[in-house]
Amino acid sequence: MKLNPFVEAIWKRIVQLHIALYRLTKGRFMGNRTILITTIGRKSGRSRTRSLYAIRDNGNYVVIASYGGAPQHPDWYRNLQSNPRVIVEDRGRTIPTLATTVTDEDEYRRLWSLMTAMYSGYDTYQKHTERKIPVVVLQPEKP
Repeated sequence: MKLNPFVEAIWKRIVQLHIALYRLTKGRFMGNRTILITTIGRKSGRSRTRSLYAIRDNGNYVVIASYGGAPQHPDWYRNLQSNPRVIVEDRGRTIPTLATTVTDEDEYRRLWSLMTAMYSGYDTYQKHTERKIPVVVLQPEKP
């Protein structure tokens, strides 16, 4: 099930606002840690940038593919399923990473707990969707 076209148009504007705020504040957004990720569009082949809350864990970035609890995964997540190479922008640094969806249940619970400690809205999003919201680890590539 797709989002209502009106809601989708508003969502796109919100995404653009988040990216602008990220660049303006250098990642300090609403008191939480924000990064930009750039994926390659699975259909278009074009670069697609989104702002996401993230935590650092053992040198990696951890993000949640919540899409606000929508019934489908966000496009950025579907893009990285096609091509796991993701560029992270973190406070002025550009970092090539490799994305992996967490499948181990213990690790999923551990990382989910860390993410919800930063932003409790993820628990609400999970209650509003039947899909299991993915936890994604972005591991910096070795130079």
